Amino acid sequence: MFRAHFRRFTISTSQTQANVNSLPLIDVRILCKQGRLNEALHILRFIDNSVDSSTYVSLLETCIRDKALPEAKIIHAHINQIGIKADRLLHNALVKMYIKCESLADARRVFNRMPQRDECSWTLMMAAHARHGFPEEALSLFHQMKQAGIHPDQFTFSSVLPACADLASLEHGKEIHEEIIERGYDSNVFVMSALVDMYAKCGCLDKAREVFDKMPERNVVSWTAMIAAYSRHGLPEKALALFRQMRETGVQANRLTFANVVQACASLASLEKAIEIHEEIIRDGFQSDVVVISSLVDMYAKCGSIETARTMFEKMSKPDVVSWTVMIAGYAQAGHVSEALKFFEKMPQRDIFSWTAMISGYAQNGLVDEALKLFNEMPERNVVSWNAMIAGFAQNGRIGEALKLFKEMPQLNVASWNAMIAGFAQNGFVTEATNLFMEMPQRNSVSWNAMLAGFAQNGYLDEALGLFKQIPYTTTLSWNIMIAGYMQNGLVDKAQKLFQKTPQRDVFSWTSMVSGLAQNGLTDEALKLFKEMPHRTVVAWNAMIAGFAQNGHGEEALKLFQQMQLTGVRSDSKTFSSILPTFANLAALELGREIHGKIIRSGFQSEVVVVNALIDMYAKCGSTMKARQLFDKMYQRNVVSWTAMIAGYAMHGLAEEALKLFEKMKQSGMNPNSVTFVCVLSACSHAGLVDEGYYHFKSISENYHITPIMEHYCCMVDLLGRAGHLHEAQEFINNMPITPDAAVWSCLLNACRMHNNLQLGEYTAERIFQLGCKDAAPYVLLSNIFATAGRWDDIKKVRKLMKDRGIKKTPGCSWIEINKHVHAFLVGDRSHPQMQKIYLELERLSREMKEAGYVPNTRFVMNDVEEGDNILCHNTEKPTNTFELIENVTLQSISFPQLLHENLL
Repeated sequence: MFRAHFRRFTISTSQTQANVNSLPLIDVRILCKQGRLNEALHILRFIDNSVDSSTYVSLLETCIRDKALPEAKIIHAHINQIGIKADRLLHNALVKMYIKCESLADARRVFNRMPQRDECSWTLMMAAHARHGFPEEALSLFHQMKQAGIHPDQFTFSSVLPACADLASLEHGKEIHEEIIERGYDSNVFVMSALVDMYAKCGCLDKAREVFDKMPERNVVSWTAMIAAYSRHGLPEKALALFRQMRETGVQANRLTFANVVQACASLASLEKAIEIHEEIIRDGFQSDVVVISSLVDMYAKCGSIETARTMFEKMSKPDVVSWTVMIAGYAQAGHVSEALKFFEKMPQRDIFSWTAMISGYAQNGLVDEALKLFNEMPERNVVSWNAMIAGFAQNGRIGEALKLFKEMPQLNVASWNAMIAGFAQNGFVTEATNLFMEMPQRNSVSWNAMLAGFAQNGYLDEALGLFKQIPYTTTLSWNIMIAGYMQNGLVDKAQKLFQKTPQRDVFSWTSMVSGLAQNGLTDEALKLFKEMPHRTVVAWNAMIAGFAQNGHGEEALKLFQQMQLTGVRSDSKTFSSILPTFANLAALELGREIHGKIIRSGFQSEVVVVNALIDMYAKCGSTMKARQLFDKMYQRNVVSWTAMIAGYAMHGLAEEALKLFEKMKQSGMNPNSVTFVCVLSACSHAGLVDEGYYHFKSISENYHITPIMEHYCCMVDLLGRAGHLHEAQEFINNMPITPDAAVWSCLLNACRMHNNLQLGEYTAERIFQLGCKDAAPYVLLSNIFATAGRWDDIKKVRKLMKDRGIKKTPGCSWIEINKHVHAFLVGDRSHPQMQKIYLELERLSREMKEAGYVPNTRFVMNDVEEGDNILCHNTEKPTNTFELIENVTLQSISFPQLLHENLL
């Protein structure tokens, strides 16, 4: 029938118009229902003002279904052309059409011209602005609606609450909650679900749960909102427990439920639970859902099973841009930046979030210059992109560039302010962070926690506690920040009390305590708490391993690393970068090589943070050649990579190689940091390059705008002292812009010992003692100076001074690695199983040496003179070397890190 009509349209315009006008308007509606939009539009072209609003509404709904914006605009133009008086129904249909076709500006123009608006009109615009990232405008529309005398309904409340959530505006959210109760919508499942989500996103988890528990009826949306709240706030155990409770009530999960449950598993980094949930997803038939699959890919990546994540991704028939972005973020977070880049380059289509994920990936791994290059190449940017780059600069200590970018931003949101506040705080600029916090037009829970962390991390604990008490609703993160702050400042008792009071502990609460105890040297207490943890993530294992390693308990760190492998928790880049310094400090080259093999098998051999740790390990174990091979093969290097290699050369006296590499670093465009200059100055010191040292010291502030720190001054004093310029070194100290500490004076004292300058040595030692130094080193150095001058009575005075002050010299220690086992020898320690055999052999060798005419040098021995020969015979180096001879092995690595001429007080 319709084709016959179209044939008649070709006869003549007038005849066609007459024929069409005689057609019932229902023909157009039928065409719309059948999805034949172009045919309906063809008829519409010849219809006069006899078309009613319902016909236009049918046409517009078809446009919404087909996302046909050009055709919709033709319909809108036809309405205006024939001069039909649009009623509210038609106006609302136009607003809805433009919103659904992603043309918010056109929707706003129609809305502004409406002579009358009802609750539907206002609600449509509110929901659209909230969904498109304009929550302030959505909230403003809500207030304008009420001022216009229109009462909000359940759909209005469900639309405006997400805007409060996005703004983390608890004040507005609570006001709306009161109005919901007044209007009797507190039993509506959709309104209450939105309320749960709002409270959770505002950081009020307890209030969210209270609303959830009081709901007379719950659907999958309600359960999912609460599960998501727990998952987002680092309470994955509670999220999974609630999911199990939901299943028991018979409520069926949807794609968003599973996406949030999967996120909870990812937070736990438990591969076992991940597999369990994956099986459940398959049973419920969501294994092909792109949202769920993308979540699973992210989960496996965060659980350390990046290859499983990749396998799942490759099985997807048509991975969307979200799936690609998840893979980029997953590889970057695991430290596989090169793989992340491969995915980014292979993407068939990129959006802003893909670019931002790659930028963040670079920045998180210290490759901030690469991040900036990518940021500048972006075809378009949004506020999220700008925030990611600001955070990248701040995280890598480039706060000036972060601030410049912040000021250049075309539009700021609350996250922009938060990123800048966190950046200032992380880099020690507390005053600047505070000023910015006070200037903020609006704050959310992230703002409060960023400022709280700024105070706590920088030692402003009174200010932190004051702010903690002012936070409208403290979150678990707020408690964790305070716990970590107390721990970082050595206030273990306060941290423990706060931990006991924490209303809802998450895995980070436990990890903060374990890490804090370990950092304060309380490794036994840390291990005890670690064993009590309800669930141990890879982060907790890493914290414990790093704690042992940093406290000199290398063997315990290694045992814990081995236990971690047995539990099935997958190592990540942080695990390897935590365990490798253990082998570096023990000079255990063979064990280090074994871990290197494991790194290769785990796929981390190209990750910057891991390779940096490997370079450091090989260099400290004496294998600078292997360290350089790794350095040269690096696909990407950051400032730590260059610094580690320069430090490796410097510690072995290879000053020329260190300085050549430093020049190469500058030529590559990589800016050195404060630590790099410490290594460079150290290289100059060991080589006696005074002029070069002065040049590099001046360039710290003049060329790189870095404020010299105490370590830089120490290196310069050491450089001048070793070169014999003692008075110049003293003058340098006197002219320092900051008060010199005991370490600076100790460098001068060591130079006085080297060059036998008794007078300056006594003066320098007195300055050190006035500072209340608790280190034994300067006392030992002064005693050596007195020993050289034969002033034995003064040596006794120094010994008495140490005794009165409770200062004890750290016993000398040497160790040797044989068959992948480290044997340590301490002064006075006879616990080694072969010690008797070692000393018998040592005494035999000593006798033969004396018979050959060897006379020991006892001038630096600070016990009674007649004891000197015996003490030198029983230092730590000789038993170590003797054991090596007994075992008849080639000495591969031996370290004497704490030998102060093996002199004992």
